[in-house]
Amino acid sequence: MAQLDMAYYLSKERKQDVVAAYQRYQQYLREHEREFPRGAFALGTAEWYQNVNDHRCPHDAWLEHLLITESGNSEGDRRTLIRIRLLGAYQDGYIEFSYPQVFAFSLEGSQSTKGLGDWLCDEFRLYSGGHVIHEIEWAGLPSSEGARWTIEASDVEFRWMPHTGSTTQ
Repeated sequence: MAQLDMAYYLSKERKQDVVAAYQRYQQYLREHEREFPRGAFALGTAEWYQNVNDHRCPHDAWLEHLLITESGNSEGDRRTLIRIRLLGAYQDGYIEFSYPQVFAFSLEGSQSTKGLGDWLCDEFRLYSGGHVIHEIEWAGLPSSEGARWTIEASDVEFRWMPHTGSTTQ
């Protein structure tokens, strides 16, 4: 099973050889299909997901909001949920990622006084206990380094919502 620090298709790997990195990533996903949560596997292997000409592709999208919530009951059982909403690169729709049960997360970035910049790339990897790691790299802006987010979750859900003319959905 892949470790947290083993990457296949993030910026470092893509700079060396984007085609070979993509092939290694797809091979990794296919070899572990039975172990992957359904949503993460479906996104990782969908051709449209990596196709920058497809409006559902998150590459170059902008962060609209990040929502981290906790829910629970009176016995103290708590669950962390994360939802990320992006304005698609073509600005004609929203991309939403939801993580139904989050086990750990890390949001790292140098500065964000003018935002995170564009969603650069991401990948899904297996982690212990059947969890999925979703690692996301943000491009940053000319005056700042990009950010890196890592979310360990039970799975990931994806939704594309066409723009209806309002950014306050």
